[in-house]
Amino acid sequence: MKKYSSKRSIQILAHLLQRYGIADVVISPGSRNAPLAIHFSEIDSFNCYSIVDERSAAFVAMGMAKSEKKPVAITCTSGSAVVNYYPAVTEAFYQNIPLLVLTADRPTDFIDIFDGQTIRQKDVFHQHSYGDFQLLEDSKENAEDINFDTIKKAIELCFEKQGPVHINIPLEEPLYELVSELPTFPTVEKTIKHKDYEIPSNLIAEWHTSQRIMLLVGTRDYSPELENQLTQLVKNHSVVVLSEANSNLYHEKFFRHIDRYIFNFTEEDYKTYAPDLLITVGQNVVSKKVKQFLRSARPKQHWHLDEVWQPDTYFSLTEKIEVKPEVFFSKLLKFINLEPRPYFNLWDVLRDKKDAKHQQFLNTVEFSDFYFFNKASQTIPENYNIHFSNSSGIRYAQLFDFGKRKMYCNRGTSGIDGSTSTAMGFAIKNANPTLLITGDLSFFYDINGLWNQYIPPFVRIMIFNNGEGNIFKIIPGPGNANPNTLDEFIATKHRKNAEHLAKHFGFSYIRVEDELTLDRVLENFFKPDAQPKILEVNTYGKNSADVQKAYFNFMKEN
Repeated sequence: MKKYSSKRSIQILAHLLQRYGIADVVISPGSRNAPLAIHFSEIDSFNCYSIVDERSAAFVAMGMAKSEKKPVAITCTSGSAVVNYYPAVTEAFYQNIPLLVLTADRPTDFIDIFDGQTIRQKDVFHQHSYGDFQLLEDSKENAEDINFDTIKKAIELCFEKQGPVHINIPLEEPLYELVSELPTFPTVEKTIKHKDYEIPSNLIAEWHTSQRIMLLVGTRDYSPELENQLTQLVKNHSVVVLSEANSNLYHEKFFRHIDRYIFNFTEEDYKTYAPDLLITVGQNVVSKKVKQFLRSARPKQHWHLDEVWQPDTYFSLTEKIEVKPEVFFSKLLKFINLEPRPYFNLWDVLRDKKDAKHQQFLNTVEFSDFYFFNKASQTIPENYNIHFSNSSGIRYAQLFDFGKRKMYCNRGTSGIDGSTSTAMGFAIKNANPTLLITGDLSFFYDINGLWNQYIPPFVRIMIFNNGEGNIFKIIPGPGNANPNTLDEFIATKHRKNAEHLAKHFGFSYIRVEDELTLDRVLENFFKPDAQPKILEVNTYGKNSADVQKAYFNFMKEN
């Protein structure tokens, strides 16, 4: 016999989640949220996942939501458990990944009286959520009607904004009273808003009067519709499309390796290659160089396309176009002429030159992180989803061609926390296999991402372990510090490896320390196995930072 929570607020919550098609619930254990755990796990339409560490659990849920492209609910007990969700909430906020955050709480009268596991949970995510709601205790007057309306509003906001929404749920004791039957609830009239859009005539005029049109695509999921639209724009060399590894766009006329092309730009180059109309799509861009370039270029017109975010990243924003890019380009393409522009050819000549230099360097590169990324880009099967950790990982990925593989990275806040957990959550809900390519510090920082009984056997993890946060040996600035300070407190040198962790969490493990072994191992690494696999590429003492610096110095040469 099934047993459900007797709490009316929980019954209403579950009913509405079902009606809106939210099926995945990540539950972290606790007593205050036990009514939610008991209730959800007894309803067949919910897929419940138990993840102990709340910080990891929230990133796992975020990976699920990214894979499924619909909201995932997370629930935890009261107190410090709640704020352990915060890193993932901020990431989901800036990436627009829909999380429904359900935090159990003590009754409102218990706040700030030193009752156990009690903090100020109401509005705790206010700065980084799209809505903050609090339910009434069942004993309060009109609680049932008010809670029904509150939950409905919160769920619809999560769908509309495609981002985190918080519902705080004060629960009175007893917590474990159960019932075997559920009441009948009223029907739900969905009122999720959908925007209509008509393109203003002034934008069409600006397009036709612009001689140098650039589209820059930042972080976004793969969209075949957008890819087709941008392909139409470039086929006659009408525009320049700059994209990045995690822009997930694939066409031979797109410029996919920005740093390769603009690393050595001078002030004169900024003027030579500057657009007069810049159209930006998607969210955070990885390349710091392209930000410097466009901030110096100051295009006359800058349109940004996004339903939620309208950031003035390049200090020249003239049009905030609050609509999906696919909708905008479907309208634009009906009205514009796709005439060749010399601006494309200017960039194309630059690309040919720099791509040739890139290939020259690859012929001489020694075993290092750079070597590993080049070899990986040539070896990974095409059906793999690739997740990159911050911060060296995604920067290296920018330099190589990974073909049409779907690529992801937590660039909302660009932190190293949660990279593993996010990838594992994605893998759980995706039919295609997932590969995580991660640096050593990011991997060790998020070890609990592997404390997860749902990881499928076709998951693969590649760790490039250079024994430190090597990014701080690459970027300008940290090298000015005293070497001892840099090694201990910034780069954080270590001699750890993942062998025992792999065994502990049920992964098979391989370590390589030279190019011949790497070449041999990669051949079998992606073959099916009963266990997920970790490949650790040990580049200790290989001066990977120097190799990358040598690469960019080589690219500077005429």
